[in-house]
Amino acid sequence: MIKDWFGKDRSFNEFVKSMFAGDVRGMNHYMNRVALNTFSYFDAGRKPSGESEPEKFYHGIVLGLLVNQAKDYMVKSNRESGFGRYDVVMEPKNVRDAGIVMEFKVLDDYDGEKELADTAKNALAQIEERQYAADLTAKGVTRILEYGFAFEGKKCLIVKK
Repeated sequence: MIKDWFGKDRSFNEFVKSMFAGDVRGMNHYMNRVALNTFSYFDAGRKPSGESEPEKFYHGIVLGLLVNQAKDYMVKSNRESGFGRYDVVMEPKNVRDAGIVMEFKVLDDYDGEKELADTAKNALAQIEERQYAADLTAKGVTRILEYGFAFEGKKCLIVKK
């Protein structure tokens, strides 16, 4: 399914390039363009609970975008580090390269979140509070990029620390 979506769109590398450059504007542009033009509302959902699990959907999409980085990175999903379980970590095979930590959240107005920006900030706060970068730091990685992803249906907002 992911190959079908992105196989025709060679610009998917732009997402990865933007991510390594710390360019959240480029990441947001790409993710929102793809979501609007490709995803079904039934895929992305709107609610963080129930039968629809939009966080898992977006998590899978981002993993699909990163899979071709295996030469230089170990892409890890849903593993423990620090005091919790992160969504995605890209551990560089060369410690001089940047490590990347990602946390995905769906806007949940039940928790008092009114906007995607609140949700994205909460994702970054979770990375910090639970120290998801601990394993990277222990392995000698000194440059770590942290990204909080917030979703609501077909809308996405990505922020970085």
